[in-house]
Amino acid sequence: MSDEQPTGSRTARPGQRPGGVGVSTTLGIIVAAIAVLLGFLILRDINRDRDGGVTAGPVETQPASTDDVPTDSTDVAVSTTTLPRTGYKVFVANASGVSGSAGQMSTALQAQGFIVQQPATNAAETVGKQTVTVVYYVPGFEAGAAAVSQVLGGVATQPVATPPPVESGDLGEATVLVMLGTDLAGKLLPGALPTGDTAVTETTAG
Repeated sequence: MSDEQPTGSRTARPGQRPGGVGVSTTLGIIVAAIAVLLGFLILRDINRDRDGGVTAGPVETQPASTDDVPTDSTDVAVSTTTLPRTGYKVFVANASGVSGSAGQMSTALQAQGFIVQQPATNAAETVGKQTVTVVYYVPGFEAGAAAVSQVLGGVATQPVATPPPVESGDLGEATVLVMLGTDLAGKLLPGALPTGDTAVTETTAG
């Protein structure tokens, strides 16, 4: 007998499958595939935990509501200021031509809480007869003139001239002058308050 093996045939080594592929090689491929799969799953879980599973998007803001904003442009802010009736003296000059009307006006203003300089006087001859009553004031006593004007029904006020337009040419201690015209001579005070009420308020649109 011959010890030679037939041509083309090989004897399988231990741990090697017929055909030349070893068992260890096959196991290595399987283990590598499993490792790749596990790595993919682990990376996916890590990314999910990092993002918190929520995708941030743009935040939608709502426009400010105008339901609570007043749109009525006709609303007028009203402020009320108390005008003083003391702290100054009022002098009444008769420019109406009605005899005794200045004295009556002095008494009426005194009853409303004003400090009135007595006796009343006449307007200077240069003034002549006036149909409209005007309240004059010494600068710094605008509030007092406004209070007197309010009681007289809202007559005009303006700074007094120098010398004052009165018969004597001097106001004495008075700082507010009422030049009485025919419109109020011998009449009741249009804006008079009930006797005993000495406060007068001025309402202005703001």
